[in-house]
Amino acid sequence: MSTKAFKQEKIEAMKENFAKAKVAVVTEYRGLTVEEITKLRRALQKENSDYMVTKNTLAKVASKGTQFEVLAEALKGPVAIAFGFADEVVPAKVVTKFIKETKKGEIVAAALDGKLLNAKETEVLASLPSKEELYAKMLGSINSPATGIVGAINAVMSGLVRAMDQVAKQKSA
Repeated sequence: MSTKAFKQEKIEAMKENFAKAKVAVVTEYRGLTVEEITKLRRALQKENSDYMVTKNTLAKVASKGTQFEVLAEALKGPVAIAFGFADEVVPAKVVTKFIKETKKGEIVAAALDGKLLNAKETEVLASLPSKEELYAKMLGSINSPATGIVGAINAVMSGLVRAMDQVAKQKSA
């Protein structure tokens, strides 16, 4: 395969990822082995995300006209991009956890809703709860008052039944 055809194929693959992604996290992979990169890629794929090591010029071409065009200024040096397709928080969480465990690599930037986030803002994004966690908390909050009402009604009914039982015992004695 010619170099030009290979580059075009890479650009198309990245364009597809940029089109599907909700978030893109740019990381520097300097110091990581192929095995470690593969481990990170597999961890991301389990979470409906992807990880691509790419040439900066190809990524800039592929991101043109998308909400991720803002990443162009962050694409310097040896970088890879983690794409999140289902949840905006998960890729940042997985990458942050991986960096803490291996003590290699670093987050450069991220793009979310057409805005460029620096490394610190991306770490804050990683600390947010995932959609599933938020749904669970919301349901708990919604369910909590209903549970309290049911408990209060049951307490009143139980008290009434006990009082009627005591009156019945006093009358029969």
